[in-house]
Amino acid sequence: MKTIYHYSTVSEALNDLKNKGFTLDFNLHKETIIKNPNQFQIKHIYRYEGNTDPDEEATVYGIESNSGEKGVFVSGYSANSNDEVDRVLRDIFIEGRDY
Repeated sequence: MKTIYHYSTVSEALNDLKNKGFTLDFNLHKETIIKNPNQFQIKHIYRYEGNTDPDEEATVYGIESNSGEKGVFVSGYSANSNDEVDRVLRDIFIEGRDY
């Protein structure tokens, strides 16, 4: 059975992922994901919903490249966060999901 982790905050998830070797910030390298989505796998995903403030909503992705690089991507749900990398990551997640 696969272990499932639950964290109360985005910071806790990021700290745990960092301890697991996910140290690269893919928010700074999102063009690489957009141009080469087939070279990445989503290993962890955490979604947070703000109880009262939609700006607190976020998804934290633990991503690994085919070459072994591990990193994180944090996506928010504000109106200005709907960019191409969010769509690519959702597609990667759906393709890699075990049914």
